[in-house]
Amino acid sequence: MLKQTPLNQRHRDANAKLVDFSGWEMPIHYGSQIEEHHTVRRDAGMFDVSHMLPVDLKGEGARDFLRRLVANNVDKLQSTGKALYTCMLHEGGGVVDDLIVYFLNESWFRLVVNAGCADKDLAWMETQRDALAPGLSLTPRRDLSMIAIQGPRAAEKLWQAMPGTQELAGPLKPFNAVVVGDMFVARTGYTGEDGFEIMLPNKAAPYFWMALLEAGVKPCGLGARDTLRLEAGMNLYGQDMDERTTPLESGLAWTVDLKSERDFIGKDALLRLPRDKQLVGLKLVDRGVLRNHQAVFTAAGPGEITSGSFSPTLNASIALARVPASVQPGDTVEVEIRDKRLKAVVVKYPFVRNGKALI
Repeated sequence: MLKQTPLNQRHRDANAKLVDFSGWEMPIHYGSQIEEHHTVRRDAGMFDVSHMLPVDLKGEGARDFLRRLVANNVDKLQSTGKALYTCMLHEGGGVVDDLIVYFLNESWFRLVVNAGCADKDLAWMETQRDALAPGLSLTPRRDLSMIAIQGPRAAEKLWQAMPGTQELAGPLKPFNAVVVGDMFVARTGYTGEDGFEIMLPNKAAPYFWMALLEAGVKPCGLGARDTLRLEAGMNLYGQDMDERTTPLESGLAWTVDLKSERDFIGKDALLRLPRDKQLVGLKLVDRGVLRNHQAVFTAAGPGEITSGSFSPTLNASIALARVPASVQPGDTVEVEIRDKRLKAVVVKYPFVRNGKALI
């Protein structure tokens, strides 16, 4: 039986199309995926992301443990509420998962992991904890729901829905968070727009959802979330990277600290492995739609689309693709679509950010 978030009844009341997403019954859309996409780019939309898992890491030595566990350098986290995007690797350099780490204090960090990897991630972290820092506690927070409010009017409508929130959360810069009563408010997101991801007790989530609805925030499903994150050039675990690929060949070199003397799981492999592949953006020139796993043909050798879709903002088909490292922006490549080779141009991503087309 599929797991349900505390907002499941709200989705049913809104006649959402519900689908199986990583074992959770989640809304793919509430009528029109394209309209939901445009709502986030132009106004404000909200997403139920309660299937994702917050994990509280507590105890003396928490920072030292994270120095070893993740590829980015948690020493960047010095102010309360500061967030860090990073990957957690296995010894071979492959990506166990990508996650966000929040710093609350030296004895308390909060990690947020992907729904499809939650059980695997928790088991991996517990194994590493038992070997490196057995005194630390790892607590999955399934008592918390997560709601993302995204778009250029997200802040305005959040303050309207939750009077009193603005005083503490209003000054937040991107990738920072603050505790407001029972809520954990982070200025983060997965759409390329301004917005917030809010964690709050499960019992409060349906009431908060309705308050946002009354403030004019439109419900949006995972379909729009996927096209938004693709336009923003954000990786999706299981497609753009996984345990068989490294962050260096997945456009995530910026999240890997190879310069400091700090050792982390997978570092030796990253230093040893050849860097002969990269992740690039593609924009289709011919008519068609780019999709995951389509073959890409370049002058330097073959590649493959990892994420592809129609871009509502650009009114064009775009993709992320893993290709040989020598391929450059501006190069023309071919993509095999229904036994035909169609032309596409290599571009730098993100494709869209803060409502503006960048290509």
